[in-house]
Amino acid sequence: MPQYSPPLRDMQFVMHEVLKVTDEFKAIPKHADVDVDTINAVLEEAGKFAAEVTFPLNISGDEEGCKLDKTTHEVTPPKGFKEAYAQYVEGGWAALSCDPEYGGQGLPFVLNQCLYEMLNSANQAWTMYPGLSHGAYEALHAHGTDEQKKLYLPKLTSGEWTGTMCLTEPHCGTDLGLLRTKAEPQPDGTYRLTGNKIFISAGEHDMAANIVHLVLARLPDAPQGSKGISLFAVPKFNVGKDGAIGSRNGIYCGGLEHKMGIHGNATAQMVLDDAVGTMVGAPNKGLAAMFVMMNAARLGVGNQSLGLTEVAYQNALAYAKDRIQMRSLSGVKAKDKPADPIIVHPDVRKMLLTAKAYAEGGRALAIYCTLLLDKELHHPDEKVRKDSGEIVALLTPIVKAFLTDNGHISTNACMQVFGGHGFIKEWGMEQFVRDNRINMIYEGTNTIQSLDLLGRKVLGNNGATLKKFGKVIGALIAEEGVNEKMAEFINPLAYLADQMTKFTTELGFKGFQNPDEVGAAAVDYLRVAGHLVFGYFWALMAQTALREIAAAESQGKPTDKFYTGKLQTARFYFAKLFPETATLMRTARAGSKSLMETDDALA
Repeated sequence: MPQYSPPLRDMQFVMHEVLKVTDEFKAIPKHADVDVDTINAVLEEAGKFAAEVTFPLNISGDEEGCKLDKTTHEVTPPKGFKEAYAQYVEGGWAALSCDPEYGGQGLPFVLNQCLYEMLNSANQAWTMYPGLSHGAYEALHAHGTDEQKKLYLPKLTSGEWTGTMCLTEPHCGTDLGLLRTKAEPQPDGTYRLTGNKIFISAGEHDMAANIVHLVLARLPDAPQGSKGISLFAVPKFNVGKDGAIGSRNGIYCGGLEHKMGIHGNATAQMVLDDAVGTMVGAPNKGLAAMFVMMNAARLGVGNQSLGLTEVAYQNALAYAKDRIQMRSLSGVKAKDKPADPIIVHPDVRKMLLTAKAYAEGGRALAIYCTLLLDKELHHPDEKVRKDSGEIVALLTPIVKAFLTDNGHISTNACMQVFGGHGFIKEWGMEQFVRDNRINMIYEGTNTIQSLDLLGRKVLGNNGATLKKFGKVIGALIAEEGVNEKMAEFINPLAYLADQMTKFTTELGFKGFQNPDEVGAAAVDYLRVAGHLVFGYFWALMAQTALREIAAAESQGKPTDKFYTGKLQTARFYFAKLFPETATLMRTARAGSKSLMETDDALA
């Protein structure tokens, strides 16, 4: 059976020692009183909930799956899911970072990020039920009418109700301009929606009293394409003006998808049959409102793979220390045993360190992004808000695609550590691989994220935002450029930062002549950008570790192995993973010809 221990020490390291989040909060009146002790206490309890309540349901939920009653259209999640959700609501976890005006606790997004990382490690399928509600909450908070906010936000905040996003239809995935769901205006100001949606995560269940579906649909006179899409709030049960739940609405589950992973989550085919909804935002401007939810979801999906990378690493590490197999190439290590633990073998260490480096680098990036969100929304300085919003927009496709690709690499590597046992269900490793695989696909495939990064976020403003983040990297390079102890981290980072400018300019020029050049290079480009960002955070973490080691030595204290371990992981990352960028830049520069002039090959 697998195990899980919340990585509280590493979370504390990133928040308090590397990013110094409480110092940042002092400049934000809303969070000025949030101190280190508060953060640590909340996360300790969050870790207990994840490890003790949701983690024990992970394997059983995968085995049991969800059940649909085709007569009533009701869906029953696996045993224990509903009770765990009731504990989640009772503990106030749903309200952690929500607006106090609607019953929220108003704590920083940074705390919510760490809570959800642990929940995703413990049980991604379960976590998706409350997780999608945050996106629905954010969209309604930003674009809802006063009446919609009054009706829905208190219930979404408390967790009494959950939310979904209903975008995809059978004939269209990411290309939402093709959607056909119709919305007919009614004399009372409501709309009647008809159509079909598929792949709706947590689309139907009995864990909450109501489900608020945010649905994209077309008005009768809507223009064609993405400029003719509106957004509607469509509850499972109609809601009276006093907030009371009324009759069953005309939106129901017509079928459940049979999937590779996340079996414990109800991925529903939703039928809208004259369903009553109210418009969110302006007519034909639904994508603007939905993108609030989609961007939150993209950060959330990256967090799902971060959680799975961490739990897979923990289990592979424990197995590698215990499993004996052959002898070390450099001589016997366990003289009292008939063979050595497999952790002595170089390639086993490479697989373990790959997962560790990607988990800890991903954690630093994810926490940094949520700190930017806190600053974007609540910092009193308009320029800080604007800069924070621009940088988090730049980093969002990297969080989604780079972290999920790394999760795929890491969970597979950790399964490989187990050898044949990794392929066997009872060890839990193959489930981490299966559950992670969807993360590379939904909320916009990783290729879509790559096109978004290169085409829109970078070339779309001639690299202005990339240069802005480049100044953040440049400040660290300038600070540590002459420090010999930092040279092994700073030199490769500085080299790639310099190369990135030339690389981006070259691709932009080629893309101007032939747009297919952007499509051919985008995936490689995002991975290079991901390593640039990870390289920055690993250099920052190495800087912090070196500082703490030096402080202990100056005081005659023993060195904390946490810091030496962090340095060793940083060295591994720069030696074994970061150099991938050279190959990626070469393949990106190879252009589109070998891809597009292939009609005979693909005949």
